[in-house]
Amino acid sequence: MAERSIHIEGTVENIVFKSPRGGYIVLDLDAGGEMIPVVGELGDIEEGESLILEGRYETHKKFGTQFRAEYCERKLPSSAVNIEKYLASGAIRGIGPALATKIVRVFGAETLDIIEHQTFRLSEIKGISPKKCEEIAGEAKKLFALRTIMAFLSQFEVKPMFAMKTFQRFGPDSMDLIQNDPYILCGEGIELDFRKADEIARDLRLPRNSKKRISAGIQYILRANTSLGHSCLPLETVKDKACLALNVSEPDFYEAYNAACDDNDLFEYVKRQREYVMLPDLFYAERFIADRIHILKDFSSPEDFNYDSLIDIEEEEKGIKYEALQRQAITTAVSRGLMILTGGPGTGKTTTLNAIISIFEKRGERVLLTAPTGRAAKRMSDLTGYESKTIHRLLEVVYDGSGKLTFAHNENSPLECDVLIIDEMSMVDVVLFEKLLRALKLNCRLIMVGDCDQLPSVGAGNLLRDLIDSRIIPVTELKEIFRQAQQSAIITNAHKIVAGELPDLTRKDSDFFFFKRSDYDKAAALIAELVKTRLPRAYRYSPTEDIQVLTPSRKGSMGTVELNKLLQNELNPPKEGKPEVKGYIYTYRVGDKVMQTRNNYDLIWSRGEEQGAGIFNGDIGVITEINSRAQTATAVFDGRRTVYTFDILSQLELAYAITVHKSQGCEFEAVIMPVMGGFEKLSYRSLLYTAVTRAKKLMILIGSEEKIQQMTENNRKTLRYTCLRAMLTENRKDQQNG
Repeated sequence: MAERSIHIEGTVENIVFKSPRGGYIVLDLDAGGEMIPVVGELGDIEEGESLILEGRYETHKKFGTQFRAEYCERKLPSSAVNIEKYLASGAIRGIGPALATKIVRVFGAETLDIIEHQTFRLSEIKGISPKKCEEIAGEAKKLFALRTIMAFLSQFEVKPMFAMKTFQRFGPDSMDLIQNDPYILCGEGIELDFRKADEIARDLRLPRNSKKRISAGIQYILRANTSLGHSCLPLETVKDKACLALNVSEPDFYEAYNAACDDNDLFEYVKRQREYVMLPDLFYAERFIADRIHILKDFSSPEDFNYDSLIDIEEEEKGIKYEALQRQAITTAVSRGLMILTGGPGTGKTTTLNAIISIFEKRGERVLLTAPTGRAAKRMSDLTGYESKTIHRLLEVVYDGSGKLTFAHNENSPLECDVLIIDEMSMVDVVLFEKLLRALKLNCRLIMVGDCDQLPSVGAGNLLRDLIDSRIIPVTELKEIFRQAQQSAIITNAHKIVAGELPDLTRKDSDFFFFKRSDYDKAAALIAELVKTRLPRAYRYSPTEDIQVLTPSRKGSMGTVELNKLLQNELNPPKEGKPEVKGYIYTYRVGDKVMQTRNNYDLIWSRGEEQGAGIFNGDIGVITEINSRAQTATAVFDGRRTVYTFDILSQLELAYAITVHKSQGCEFEAVIMPVMGGFEKLSYRSLLYTAVTRAKKLMILIGSEEKIQQMTENNRKTLRYTCLRAMLTENRKDQQNG
């Protein structure tokens, strides 16, 4: 049974802590003489306000009983004392403590009504000029507009942060816009759930078949499917889903759909005589990529030149003999300046890449290296000896004038480089790649490196596969496994998996081991034993830094949530005096291995004297400090020290076990993976291959041979609806016809 919500009322006596973003606040509430500590996402509240709160009491380990408010109704203070306190706290910009005292002394309990409706009367007070009145009126209008939005949305149990986002997006006219079209709350920058906006629309008595509702419903369906990697959906699929979910007729659907396309709220693209529906940002991304690739191709050489002498010099200097495909890749990269280098583990991609970088540098060209994640960038740096940055750091995240996130480098401020090399291209989604292309000069050479047999990007699109399949860009696929690599069972088994062959599970003298287990509890116990005791003892591996448990799914007894709780209890159990904080899913402790689960561009980090902003999805670190009084936790990611307030701590998950998808771009000394039942939709070849290729020195599979065989034989390429390949080949046909 769900815990019953509790209702309390009172006046804000003191603001203890207020998050600069997100609306999280800690305050003392005077509830009829009883002082109650309150925490929650309540918005920009000031001292002196009257609050009606719904929530529950909880016991904090250090601070005792607190009231966690889930919903909040705000009332302006009514007594002169509280009004003065309210104004003195800075609620209205331009009114400080001294001026607040003067105003309340004249107008008393009517002060706020005067400020809202008769601001000109403030000029009756000595020291307040007509110009000052106008300034206060403007600030008061903003304040009362925000309060109106909060009061309205609170009726529908919408958290205050959505009201704040709405006001930031639309300003003082927000309330009028919401009443005309509540579905604006689902838009970019606010992103309220469509179902909640639909509830508001019903209360406002908007027709079920209104064009605005149907258009918002279509966008909701498309947006939900981006999490599955789709950048578009077939029109008939969208129509069937929308008509069923929204309970509208086909004629109503098409009328709203056509209107949305006319307004550029949706886009339609036809490929192979079938219509596909796209959200604007994804349509623009794939369209721009297709157009820009062709422009970059026009700037590159149409054929390879003879660079044998340069390659011979590289061989002599490095004591390496490049095989034929490696020489071809080097020649194409230096000649054309636009290419894709692909191939499985042990085929010499890094060796080839180092030769390409060396030749470009000898020619005096400035080379920049980048990868989609911090760990992938660090790995690239370690392998090449050259600095590599994440794509986000390379482009430099900034805020524009409206507070919207953007990148410092774009068409107007391109990257200062002659050559850009991108590693782990399979992880890059179309929206990020579009931003990267916008930051390249038209004569910049672009070398893309990746393994298309791995899982595609977490974000929408199937970028690397679409680029390769379009046959627009020169592609060199390295296939020969070098002799040294052949000694590794990890590499030979990875290639067997790609070829659809069952990996060798019988060897006991290699770097690839299989433990047969059918009982989930015994399998979990073995995983814990390997991580905690056996591998550290046998190989001197650190349980947190060197060993990584990978699993196909978040759910189930072999999912990340349950395995993380098990491994945390083994590796970092509760201990008297060890700080911890309880979250929605996990309890976080000092010493815990954690992963950031979403891009957060606001988080400030420091590394020695260096400072920067942004911790990104997939970054792995360790919690080093928890300060219950300050309501903060400190985590370190590859030397970058970052402070989290408790209100955003849910962005971190324990990372003793992570999904295979989250491991992309990473390598670990040792990888342990359960392969048992319970994740049928994830039982396919590319997932198993990706997991195996994350291991540098040791790979351990635990489970059943049947499951491994099922995954190996299932070559179901993850179906993703995209339009990029069609747009690329469409451009080629247009050029041929022209």
